[in-house]
Amino acid sequence: MPSIGTAGDPLFRDVAGELPVEHVYSGGWEHFVGGGVAVFDCNGDTRPDIFAAGGEGPSHLFVNIAGQSAALEFQLGKALPDLTRVTGAYPIDIDGDGLSDLAVLRVGANMLLKGDGDCGFRDASAEWGFDGGNAWSTAFTATWEDQDSLPTLAIGNYVDRDDPDGPFEACDENALYRPSGEGGYAMPVPLEPGFCALSMLFSDWRREGVADLRISNDRHYYVKGGYEQMWRMSPLTALDTGDGWDRVSIWGMGIASADLERDGFPDVMLTSMGDQVLHLNREGRIMPAPFERGATAHRPHVGDDGRPSTGWHAEFGDIDNDGLLDLFIAKGNVDQMPSNAIHDPNNLLMQRADGAFVEASVAAGVATTARSRGAALADLNLDGRLDLVVINRRAPMEVWLNETEDSGNWATVDLSQSGANRDAIGAWLEIRREGGTEWRERTIGGGHVSGTLLPIHIGMGEAESLMLRVWWPGGGEPTAWISVAAGDRAEIVRE
Repeated sequence: MPSIGTAGDPLFRDVAGELPVEHVYSGGWEHFVGGGVAVFDCNGDTRPDIFAAGGEGPSHLFVNIAGQSAALEFQLGKALPDLTRVTGAYPIDIDGDGLSDLAVLRVGANMLLKGDGDCGFRDASAEWGFDGGNAWSTAFTATWEDQDSLPTLAIGNYVDRDDPDGPFEACDENALYRPSGEGGYAMPVPLEPGFCALSMLFSDWRREGVADLRISNDRHYYVKGGYEQMWRMSPLTALDTGDGWDRVSIWGMGIASADLERDGFPDVMLTSMGDQVLHLNREGRIMPAPFERGATAHRPHVGDDGRPSTGWHAEFGDIDNDGLLDLFIAKGNVDQMPSNAIHDPNNLLMQRADGAFVEASVAAGVATTARSRGAALADLNLDGRLDLVVINRRAPMEVWLNETEDSGNWATVDLSQSGANRDAIGAWLEIRREGGTEWRERTIGGGHVSGTLLPIHIGMGEAESLMLRVWWPGGGEPTAWISVAAGDRAEIVRE
Protein backbone atom coordinates (compact mmCIF):
# COMPACT_ATOMS: atom_id res chain seq x y z
CA MET A 1 0.00 0.00 0.00
CA PRO A 2 1.50 3.39 -0.94
CA SER A 3 2.61 6.08 1.47
CA ILE A 4 1.49 9.69 0.98
CA GLY A 5 2.52 10.99 -2.42
CA THR A 6 3.03 7.58 -4.05
CA ALA A 7 0.46 5.33 -5.69
CA GLY A 8 -0.25 3.48 -8.87
CA ASP A 9 -0.44 5.34 -12.16
CA PRO A 10 -3.99 6.62 -12.80
CA LEU A 11 -6.07 4.59 -15.22
CA PHE A 12 -9.63 5.19 -16.47
CA ARG A 13 -12.02 3.13 -18.61
CA ASP A 14 -14.61 4.64 -20.95
CA VAL A 15 -18.10 3.58 -19.81
CA ALA A 16 -20.22 6.19 -21.61
CA GLY A 17 -21.82 3.32 -23.47
CA GLU A 18 -23.61 2.41 -20.24
CA LEU A 19 -25.79 5.51 -20.52
CA PRO A 20 -29.33 4.81 -21.76
CA VAL A 21 -29.07 7.59 -24.37
CA GLU A 22 -26.20 9.52 -25.92
CA HIS A 23 -25.99 13.01 -24.46
CA VAL A 24 -24.65 16.03 -26.38
CA TYR A 25 -24.41 19.71 -25.41
CA SER A 26 -25.46 21.43 -28.63
CA GLY A 27 -26.25 24.87 -29.99
CA GLY A 28 -24.98 27.95 -31.76
CA TRP A 29 -23.12 30.97 -30.48
CA GLU A 30 -25.21 31.26 -27.29
CA HIS A 31 -23.86 27.84 -26.34
CA PHE A 32 -20.21 28.44 -27.21
CA VAL A 33 -19.88 28.73 -23.42
CA GLY A 34 -21.69 26.62 -20.84
CA GLY A 35 -22.17 22.88 -20.97
CA GLY A 36 -22.35 21.88 -17.33
CA VAL A 37 -23.11 18.82 -15.25
CA ALA A 38 -24.49 18.40 -11.73
CA VAL A 39 -23.64 15.24 -9.76
CA PHE A 40 -25.58 14.52 -6.58
CA ASP A 41 -27.78 11.92 -4.88
CA CYS A 42 -31.33 12.71 -5.94
CA ASN A 43 -33.05 9.78 -4.17
CA GLY A 44 -31.08 9.13 -0.99
CA ASP A 45 -29.60 5.77 -1.99
CA THR A 46 -25.96 7.07 -1.68
CA ARG A 47 -25.28 6.50 -5.41
CA PRO A 48 -24.37 9.68 -7.33
CA ASP A 49 -26.81 10.66 -10.09
CA ILE A 50 -26.04 12.92 -13.06
CA PHE A 51 -27.92 15.90 -14.50
CA ALA A 52 -26.41 16.99 -17.84
CA ALA A 53 -27.12 20.33 -19.53
CA GLY A 54 -28.14 20.02 -23.18
CA GLY A 55 -27.92 23.54 -24.60
CA GLU A 56 -30.37 23.74 -27.49
CA GLY A 57 -30.88 19.99 -27.15
CA PRO A 58 -32.56 18.16 -24.27
CA SER A 59 -31.09 18.02 -20.79
CA HIS A 60 -30.97 14.58 -19.22
CA LEU A 61 -31.13 13.16 -15.70
CA PHE A 62 -29.26 9.85 -15.42
CA VAL A 63 -30.29 7.93 -12.30
CA ASN A 64 -27.60 5.58 -10.99
CA ILE A 65 -29.07 2.11 -10.37
CA ALA A 66 -25.83 0.10 -10.21
CA GLY A 67 -26.12 -0.82 -6.52
CA GLN A 68 -22.78 -1.90 -5.06
CA SER A 69 -21.65 -3.35 -8.38
CA ALA A 70 -18.28 -2.32 -9.77
CA ALA A 71 -20.06 -1.88 -13.10
CA LEU A 72 -22.35 1.06 -13.82
CA GLU A 73 -25.99 1.15 -14.84
CA PHE A 74 -28.16 4.24 -15.37
CA GLN A 75 -31.77 4.84 -16.28
CA LEU A 76 -33.38 8.06 -17.48
CA GLY A 77 -34.96 10.09 -14.70
CA LYS A 78 -38.54 11.19 -14.50
CA ALA A 79 -39.94 13.84 -16.79
CA LEU A 80 -38.57 17.27 -15.93
CA PRO A 81 -40.01 20.72 -16.65
CA ASP A 82 -39.27 22.12 -20.10
CA LEU A 83 -35.49 22.28 -19.85
CA THR A 84 -34.07 23.41 -23.15
CA ARG A 85 -31.46 26.16 -23.58
CA VAL A 86 -29.80 24.98 -20.37
CA THR A 87 -26.17 26.01 -19.86
CA GLY A 88 -25.51 24.31 -16.51
CA ALA A 89 -26.82 23.33 -13.09
CA TYR A 90 -25.84 23.13 -9.42
CA PRO A 91 -27.34 20.87 -6.73
CA ILE A 92 -28.40 22.67 -3.54
CA ASP A 93 -30.94 22.09 -0.75
CA ILE A 94 -32.68 25.45 -0.99
CA ASP A 95 -35.49 25.02 1.54
CA GLY A 96 -33.70 22.90 4.13
CA ASP A 97 -35.96 19.85 3.81
CA GLY A 98 -33.02 17.46 3.44
CA LEU A 99 -33.71 16.84 -0.26
CA SER A 100 -31.47 18.07 -3.05
CA ASP A 101 -32.88 20.73 -5.37
CA LEU A 102 -31.37 22.09 -8.58
CA ALA A 103 -30.44 25.62 -9.62
CA VAL A 104 -30.66 25.50 -13.41
CA LEU A 105 -28.93 28.15 -15.55
CA ARG A 106 -30.30 28.94 -19.00
CA VAL A 107 -30.18 31.24 -21.97
CA GLY A 108 -33.45 32.77 -20.83
CA ALA A 109 -35.25 32.37 -17.50
CA ASN A 110 -33.22 30.52 -14.88
CA MET A 111 -35.13 28.03 -12.73
CA LEU A 112 -35.05 26.64 -9.21
CA LEU A 113 -36.25 23.04 -9.29
CA LYS A 114 -37.51 21.48 -6.07
CA GLY A 115 -36.55 17.83 -5.59
CA ASP A 116 -39.03 15.28 -4.25
CA GLY A 117 -36.43 12.83 -2.89
CA ASP A 118 -37.18 10.30 -5.64
CA CYS A 119 -35.35 12.01 -8.51
CA GLY A 120 -38.42 13.98 -9.51
CA PHE A 121 -38.32 17.77 -9.82
CA ARG A 122 -40.79 20.62 -10.32
CA ASP A 123 -40.26 24.30 -11.00
CA ALA A 124 -40.57 26.11 -7.64
CA SER A 125 -39.20 29.48 -8.84
CA ALA A 126 -42.49 31.32 -8.29
CA GLU A 127 -43.11 29.56 -4.98
CA TRP A 128 -39.75 30.81 -3.69
CA GLY A 129 -40.20 34.28 -5.19
CA PHE A 130 -37.31 33.77 -7.57
CA ASP A 131 -37.27 35.95 -10.69
CA GLY A 132 -35.22 33.96 -13.20
CA GLY A 133 -34.82 36.94 -15.56
CA ASN A 134 -34.07 36.56 -19.24
CA ALA A 135 -30.29 36.78 -19.38
CA TRP A 136 -27.60 34.46 -20.75
CA SER A 137 -26.48 32.89 -17.46
CA THR A 138 -23.14 31.13 -17.17
CA ALA A 139 -22.06 31.14 -13.49
CA PHE A 140 -23.55 30.31 -10.08
CA THR A 141 -22.66 30.06 -6.42
CA ALA A 142 -24.51 30.10 -3.10
CA THR A 143 -23.96 30.70 0.61
CA TRP A 144 -26.04 31.19 3.75
CA GLU A 145 -25.75 34.59 5.44
CA ASP A 146 -26.45 35.10 9.15
CA GLN A 147 -29.55 33.12 10.19
CA ASP A 148 -31.34 33.27 6.84
CA SER A 149 -33.64 30.35 6.07
CA LEU A 150 -32.84 30.54 2.36
CA PRO A 151 -29.41 30.75 0.72
CA THR A 152 -28.00 33.85 -0.90
CA LEU A 153 -27.59 33.11 -4.60
CA ALA A 154 -25.22 34.79 -7.05
CA ILE A 155 -25.76 34.34 -10.77
CA GLY A 156 -23.28 35.43 -13.39
CA ASN A 157 -24.43 36.57 -16.80
CA TYR A 158 -22.51 36.66 -20.06
CA VAL A 159 -23.21 38.93 -23.04
CA ASP A 160 -26.28 41.19 -23.01
CA ARG A 161 -28.14 39.76 -26.00
CA ASP A 162 -30.34 42.86 -26.23
CA ASP A 163 -27.44 45.27 -26.70
CA PRO A 164 -27.60 46.41 -30.35
CA ASP A 165 -23.87 47.24 -30.29
CA GLY A 166 -22.86 43.80 -28.99
CA PRO A 167 -21.53 41.29 -28.54
CA PHE A 168 -18.12 42.90 -27.94
CA GLU A 169 -17.97 45.21 -24.91
CA ALA A 170 -21.57 44.24 -24.15
CA CYS A 171 -21.15 42.25 -20.95
CA ASP A 172 -24.34 41.94 -18.90
CA GLU A 173 -24.61 42.75 -15.19
CA ASN A 174 -24.60 39.94 -12.62
CA ALA A 175 -27.28 39.39 -9.99
CA LEU A 176 -27.32 38.78 -6.24
CA TYR A 177 -30.45 37.17 -4.78
CA ARG A 178 -31.01 37.56 -1.05
CA PRO A 179 -33.94 36.27 1.03
CA SER A 180 -36.73 38.79 1.54
CA GLY A 181 -37.55 37.67 5.08
CA GLU A 182 -41.02 36.68 3.92
CA GLY A 183 -40.29 33.13 2.84
CA GLY A 184 -38.93 33.96 -0.59
CA TYR A 185 -36.45 36.10 -2.47
CA ALA A 186 -36.32 39.85 -2.84
CA MET A 187 -35.70 41.38 -6.25
CA PRO A 188 -32.13 40.74 -7.36
CA VAL A 189 -29.43 43.29 -6.61
CA PRO A 190 -27.31 44.08 -9.69
CA LEU A 191 -23.56 43.54 -9.37
CA GLU A 192 -21.99 46.11 -11.65
CA PRO A 193 -19.95 46.36 -13.70
CA GLY A 194 -20.21 42.90 -15.23
CA PHE A 195 -17.30 41.56 -17.25
CA CYS A 196 -18.89 38.41 -18.76
CA ALA A 197 -18.75 36.03 -15.81
CA LEU A 198 -18.03 32.36 -16.51
CA SER A 199 -17.48 31.17 -12.93
CA MET A 200 -18.34 32.28 -9.38
CA LEU A 201 -17.48 31.01 -5.92
CA PHE A 202 -18.48 32.03 -2.42
CA SER A 203 -15.48 31.24 -0.20
CA ASP A 204 -14.12 32.30 3.18
CA TRP A 205 -10.73 32.90 1.57
CA ARG A 206 -9.51 35.13 4.42
CA ARG A 207 -10.75 32.74 7.13
CA GLU A 208 -12.80 35.43 8.85
CA GLY A 209 -15.96 33.40 9.19
CA VAL A 210 -17.78 35.01 6.26
CA ALA A 211 -17.77 34.21 2.56
CA ASP A 212 -16.77 36.67 -0.14
CA LEU A 213 -17.82 36.36 -3.78
CA ARG A 214 -15.11 35.61 -6.35
CA ILE A 215 -15.99 36.12 -10.02
CA SER A 216 -13.91 34.90 -12.96
CA ASN A 217 -14.55 36.80 -16.19
CA ASP A 218 -13.98 36.25 -19.89
CA ARG A 219 -11.67 38.97 -21.14
CA HIS A 220 -12.65 38.16 -24.73
CA TYR A 221 -15.76 40.29 -24.24
CA TYR A 222 -14.42 42.67 -21.58
CA VAL A 223 -15.48 46.23 -21.46
CA LYS A 224 -12.38 48.37 -21.29
CA GLY A 225 -10.49 47.81 -18.04
CA GLY A 226 -12.17 44.52 -17.09
CA TYR A 227 -10.65 42.19 -14.51
CA GLU A 228 -11.32 39.34 -12.09
CA GLN A 229 -13.55 40.47 -9.23
CA MET A 230 -14.08 39.90 -5.51
CA TRP A 231 -17.12 41.24 -3.64
CA ARG A 232 -17.46 41.63 0.10
CA MET A 233 -21.03 40.86 1.20
CA SER A 234 -21.44 43.17 4.21
CA PRO A 235 -21.42 45.94 3.28
CA LEU A 236 -21.68 45.00 -0.40
CA THR A 237 -18.36 46.26 -1.72
CA ALA A 238 -16.04 45.39 -4.61
CA LEU A 239 -12.55 44.71 -3.24
CA ASP A 240 -9.46 46.15 -4.87
CA THR A 241 -5.73 46.57 -4.35
CA GLY A 242 -5.02 47.11 -0.67
CA ASP A 243 -7.63 44.54 0.41
CA GLY A 244 -5.37 41.60 -0.37
CA TRP A 245 -7.00 41.47 -3.78
CA ASP A 246 -4.94 42.73 -6.72
CA ARG A 247 -6.50 43.23 -10.13
CA VAL A 248 -5.84 40.36 -12.56
CA SER A 249 -7.02 40.35 -16.19
CA ILE A 250 -7.30 36.96 -17.90
CA TRP A 251 -9.78 35.26 -20.21
CA GLY A 252 -11.28 33.59 -17.14
CA MET A 253 -13.40 30.45 -17.52
CA GLY A 254 -13.44 28.40 -14.31
CA ILE A 255 -12.53 28.38 -10.60
CA ALA A 256 -11.32 25.54 -8.40
CA SER A 257 -10.40 26.06 -4.75
CA ALA A 258 -8.46 23.85 -2.31
CA ASP A 259 -6.00 24.05 0.57
CA LEU A 260 -2.95 22.84 -1.36
CA GLU A 261 -0.42 24.35 1.03
CA ARG A 262 -2.03 22.81 4.15
CA ASP A 263 -2.04 26.14 5.94
CA GLY A 264 -5.81 26.50 6.35
CA PHE A 265 -6.26 29.01 3.50
CA PRO A 266 -7.87 28.02 0.17
CA ASP A 267 -5.63 28.28 -2.87
CA VAL A 268 -7.27 28.87 -6.24
CA MET A 269 -6.94 27.53 -9.77
CA LEU A 270 -8.25 29.80 -12.53
CA THR A 271 -8.69 28.44 -16.03
CA SER A 272 -8.43 30.68 -19.07
CA MET A 273 -7.61 31.01 -22.74
CA GLY A 274 -3.86 30.64 -22.47
CA ASP A 275 -2.25 30.03 -19.11
CA GLN A 276 -4.13 28.13 -16.44
CA VAL A 277 -3.31 30.23 -13.37
CA LEU A 278 -2.66 28.75 -9.92
CA HIS A 279 -2.82 31.36 -7.15
CA LEU A 280 -1.53 30.63 -3.66
CA ASN A 281 -3.26 32.15 -0.65
CA ARG A 282 -0.79 33.50 1.91
CA GLU A 283 -3.05 34.20 4.90
CA GLY A 284 -5.49 36.17 2.76
CA ARG A 285 -2.97 37.57 0.29
CA ILE A 286 -3.27 36.09 -3.20
CA MET A 287 -0.14 35.59 -5.31
CA PRO A 288 0.76 33.57 -8.41
CA ALA A 289 2.32 30.14 -7.84
CA PRO A 290 5.77 29.61 -9.33
CA PHE A 291 5.95 28.05 -12.78
CA GLU A 292 7.72 25.04 -11.25
CA ARG A 293 4.45 23.92 -9.64
CA GLY A 294 3.51 22.57 -13.08
CA ALA A 295 -0.07 23.85 -13.17
CA THR A 296 0.26 26.35 -16.02
CA ALA A 297 -0.95 23.90 -18.73
CA HIS A 298 -0.84 26.63 -21.33
CA ARG A 299 -0.48 24.55 -24.52
CA PRO A 300 -1.59 21.09 -25.69
CA HIS A 301 0.60 18.33 -24.24
CA VAL A 302 0.00 15.94 -27.15
CA GLY A 303 -0.18 16.52 -30.91
CA ASP A 304 1.54 19.15 -32.99
CA ASP A 305 -0.79 22.10 -32.36
CA GLY A 306 1.35 24.59 -30.46
CA ARG A 307 -1.29 27.29 -30.10
CA PRO A 308 -2.54 28.26 -26.61
CA SER A 309 -5.01 26.03 -24.81
CA THR A 310 -8.53 27.00 -23.71
CA GLY A 311 -9.31 25.80 -20.18
CA TRP A 312 -12.86 25.50 -18.82
CA HIS A 313 -13.88 23.41 -15.82
CA ALA A 314 -11.21 22.77 -13.17
CA GLU A 315 -11.63 20.48 -10.16
CA PHE A 316 -9.36 19.16 -7.42
CA GLY A 317 -9.68 15.57 -6.19
CA ASP A 318 -7.42 12.75 -5.02
CA ILE A 319 -7.49 10.48 -8.08
CA ASP A 320 -5.10 7.81 -6.75
CA ASN A 321 -5.95 8.18 -3.03
CA ASP A 322 -2.34 8.90 -2.15
CA GLY A 323 -3.31 11.74 0.21
CA LEU A 324 -2.53 14.55 -2.26
CA LEU A 325 -5.08 16.50 -4.28
CA ASP A 326 -4.79 16.18 -8.04
CA LEU A 327 -6.32 18.46 -10.68
CA PHE A 328 -8.52 17.83 -13.73
CA ILE A 329 -8.93 20.58 -16.35
CA ALA A 330 -11.45 20.33 -19.19
CA LYS A 331 -10.09 21.87 -22.40
CA GLY A 332 -11.56 22.79 -25.76
CA ASN A 333 -11.62 25.51 -28.39
CA VAL A 334 -14.58 27.89 -28.18
CA ASP A 335 -15.48 26.80 -31.72
CA GLN A 336 -13.03 27.48 -34.54
CA MET A 337 -11.06 30.26 -32.89
CA PRO A 338 -7.84 30.38 -34.95
CA SER A 339 -5.69 31.91 -32.21
CA ASN A 340 -6.10 28.84 -29.98
CA ALA A 341 -5.53 25.12 -30.32
CA ILE A 342 -8.29 23.20 -32.07
CA HIS A 343 -7.32 19.73 -30.80
CA ASP A 344 -6.84 20.58 -27.15
CA PRO A 345 -6.54 17.55 -24.81
CA ASN A 346 -7.91 17.60 -21.28
CA ASN A 347 -5.40 17.68 -18.42
CA LEU A 348 -5.05 15.24 -15.53
CA LEU A 349 -2.40 16.80 -13.32
CA MET A 350 -1.20 14.48 -10.56
CA GLN A 351 0.33 16.11 -7.49
CA ARG A 352 3.67 14.80 -6.28
CA ALA A 353 4.95 14.82 -2.72
CA ASP A 354 6.97 17.99 -3.45
CA GLY A 355 3.80 19.87 -4.44
CA ALA A 356 4.50 19.90 -8.19
CA PHE A 357 1.94 18.64 -10.70
CA VAL A 358 2.77 16.24 -13.55
CA GLU A 359 0.63 15.45 -16.58
CA ALA A 360 -0.90 11.95 -16.65
CA SER A 361 -3.96 12.22 -18.92
CA VAL A 362 -2.48 10.26 -21.84
CA ALA A 363 -1.47 7.25 -19.75
CA ALA A 364 -4.75 7.48 -17.84
CA GLY A 365 -6.74 7.42 -21.09
CA VAL A 366 -8.63 10.70 -20.65
CA ALA A 367 -6.67 13.02 -22.97
CA THR A 368 -9.58 13.38 -25.38
CA THR A 369 -9.69 16.33 -27.75
CA ALA A 370 -13.40 17.10 -28.09
CA ARG A 371 -14.49 20.63 -27.15
CA SER A 372 -14.88 19.88 -23.44
CA ARG A 373 -16.72 22.27 -21.12
CA GLY A 374 -18.10 21.15 -17.74
CA ALA A 375 -16.99 18.14 -15.70
CA ALA A 376 -17.24 16.42 -12.33
CA LEU A 377 -15.16 14.09 -10.17
CA ALA A 378 -17.35 11.67 -8.21
CA ASP A 379 -17.25 8.05 -7.04
CA LEU A 380 -20.03 6.76 -9.27
CA ASN A 381 -19.71 3.05 -8.39
CA LEU A 382 -18.87 3.50 -4.69
CA ASP A 383 -15.54 1.68 -4.85
CA GLY A 384 -13.62 4.51 -3.18
CA ARG A 385 -12.05 5.89 -6.36
CA LEU A 386 -13.10 9.17 -8.02
CA ASP A 387 -14.58 8.68 -11.47
CA LEU A 388 -14.92 11.38 -14.14
CA VAL A 389 -17.79 12.89 -16.12
CA VAL A 390 -17.06 15.34 -18.97
CA ILE A 391 -19.58 17.35 -21.03
CA ASN A 392 -18.52 18.15 -24.59
CA ARG A 393 -19.86 20.74 -27.00
CA ARG A 394 -21.39 19.11 -30.10
CA ALA A 395 -19.87 15.75 -29.10
CA PRO A 396 -21.03 12.94 -26.82
CA MET A 397 -20.72 13.22 -23.04
CA GLU A 398 -17.90 11.14 -21.54
CA VAL A 399 -18.07 8.93 -18.44
CA TRP A 400 -14.82 7.44 -17.17
CA LEU A 401 -14.53 4.75 -14.49
CA ASN A 402 -11.42 5.04 -12.31
CA GLU A 403 -9.58 1.70 -12.36
CA THR A 404 -6.28 2.89 -10.92
CA GLU A 405 -4.41 -0.09 -9.48
CA ASP A 406 -2.53 0.08 -6.17
CA SER A 407 -4.44 3.20 -5.14
CA GLY A 408 -4.40 4.18 -1.49
CA ASN A 409 -6.96 3.94 1.25
CA TRP A 410 -9.88 6.36 1.40
CA ALA A 411 -12.81 7.56 3.47
CA THR A 412 -15.75 9.88 2.93
CA VAL A 413 -17.31 12.37 5.35
CA ASP A 414 -20.79 13.83 5.03
CA LEU A 415 -21.90 16.86 7.05
CA SER A 416 -25.41 17.92 8.02
CA GLN A 417 -27.28 20.14 10.44
CA SER A 418 -30.89 20.86 11.28
CA GLY A 419 -32.88 23.80 9.96
CA ALA A 420 -31.61 25.90 7.10
CA ASN A 421 -28.37 25.05 5.31
CA ARG A 422 -28.85 21.33 5.91
CA ASP A 423 -25.63 20.43 4.08
CA ALA A 424 -23.50 22.78 6.22
CA ILE A 425 -22.27 24.87 3.30
CA GLY A 426 -19.45 27.06 4.62
CA ALA A 427 -18.18 24.44 7.08
CA TRP A 428 -14.49 23.57 7.27
CA LEU A 429 -13.30 20.00 7.71
CA GLU A 430 -9.91 19.86 9.48
CA ILE A 431 -7.98 16.68 8.67
CA ARG A 432 -4.94 15.69 10.71
CA ARG A 433 -2.66 13.28 8.92
CA GLU A 434 0.99 12.38 8.39
CA GLY A 435 2.83 15.47 7.23
CA GLY A 436 0.48 18.05 8.70
CA THR A 437 -3.09 19.28 8.74
CA GLU A 438 -5.30 19.79 5.70
CA TRP A 439 -8.52 21.76 5.44
CA ARG A 440 -11.55 21.26 3.18
CA GLU A 441 -14.14 24.00 2.71
CA ARG A 442 -17.68 22.88 1.85
CA THR A 443 -18.89 25.15 -0.94
CA ILE A 444 -21.44 25.38 -3.75
CA GLY A 445 -20.17 27.01 -6.93
CA GLY A 446 -16.98 27.30 -8.95
CA GLY A 447 -16.06 25.07 -11.85
CA HIS A 448 -17.64 25.98 -15.17
CA VAL A 449 -21.46 25.76 -14.81
CA SER A 450 -20.91 22.40 -13.07
CA GLY A 451 -21.26 21.38 -9.43
CA THR A 452 -21.37 18.40 -7.09
CA LEU A 453 -23.10 17.92 -3.74
CA LEU A 454 -21.71 14.71 -2.26
CA PRO A 455 -19.81 13.51 0.82
CA ILE A 456 -16.24 14.83 1.02
CA HIS A 457 -13.80 12.29 -0.42
CA ILE A 458 -10.45 11.90 1.37
CA GLY A 459 -7.50 9.91 0.01
CA MET A 460 -5.45 8.37 2.83
CA GLY A 461 -2.39 6.74 1.25
CA GLU A 462 -1.33 3.78 3.38
CA ALA A 463 -2.87 5.19 6.57
CA GLU A 464 -5.45 2.95 8.23
CA SER A 465 -7.13 5.90 9.97
CA LEU A 466 -6.99 9.65 10.37
CA MET A 467 -8.28 12.26 12.78
CA LEU A 468 -10.67 15.03 11.84
CA ARG A 469 -12.98 17.65 13.27
CA VAL A 470 -15.53 20.08 11.89
CA TRP A 471 -15.75 23.86 12.18
CA TRP A 472 -19.41 24.53 11.51
CA PRO A 473 -20.67 27.57 9.54
CA GLY A 474 -21.53 30.56 11.69
CA GLY A 475 -18.52 30.28 14.00
CA GLY A 476 -18.16 28.75 17.42
CA GLU A 477 -15.99 25.94 18.70
CA PRO A 478 -15.15 22.92 16.52
CA THR A 479 -16.34 19.42 17.20
CA ALA A 480 -14.14 17.05 19.17
CA TRP A 481 -11.55 15.16 17.18
CA ILE A 482 -12.87 11.87 15.86
CA SER A 483 -11.09 8.94 14.25
CA VAL A 484 -12.16 7.79 10.79
CA ALA A 485 -10.97 4.41 9.55
CA ALA A 486 -10.07 3.52 5.98
CA GLY A 487 -13.20 2.68 4.02
CA ASP A 488 -15.51 4.51 6.43
CA ARG A 489 -18.43 6.53 5.13
CA ALA A 490 -18.72 8.83 8.13
CA GLU A 491 -21.68 11.10 8.81
CA ILE A 492 -21.25 14.01 11.22
CA VAL A 493 -24.41 15.75 12.37
CA ARG A 494 -24.36 19.10 14.15
CA GLU A 495 -25.95 18.82 17.56
